[in-house]
Amino acid sequence: MTNDETTPAQTAPDAAAAGAEPDHAALLADLQVRHAEVSDAYLRAKAETENTRRRSEDEIAKARKFALESFAESLLPVKDSLEAALALQASATPATLEQVIEGVHATLRQLTTALERNKVVEINPAPGTKFDPHQQDAMTVVPADQEPNTVVTVLQKGYLIADRVLRPALVTVSAQK
Repeated sequence: MTNDETTPAQTAPDAAAAGAEPDHAALLADLQVRHAEVSDAYLRAKAETENTRRRSEDEIAKARKFALESFAESLLPVKDSLEAALALQASATPATLEQVIEGVHATLRQLTTALERNKVVEINPAPGTKFDPHQQDAMTVVPADQEPNTVVTVLQKGYLIADRVLRPALVTVSAQK
């Protein structure tokens, strides 16, 4: 509103002060125009908010899809290696035990690389490290010649994904003396 415009509240007292009767029809028309403007602005803001929400949901869905595609793509070489090993074993000249072991090691390296590329990290605490209940599950408590409440052995490795526990490590813990 510019300084030259008057509001309905300013118009009525000015007209009454001048001795004229207020023009209710003009006031009503002015209020209806202002109401239409405010309603239009509200509807536009509501539509923009809805569009922003939809765009955000689409972006989240695309991000999830891309992350899954990236993870699957990094695992394809591992699958290819396993299929090649099976095809070689079924061939007329099967691989020797040493070749099979070498192939398994190479495939394990591929899998480890794929997991690391996708922020999947091993939880494999060394014996003697303090037990961490946030990343490890104590399967048994045994007497041991080491500090109490420390890892004695790892029964199964655990994994983190982006600093979140995917699977805790299963460990044996030393008992209190």
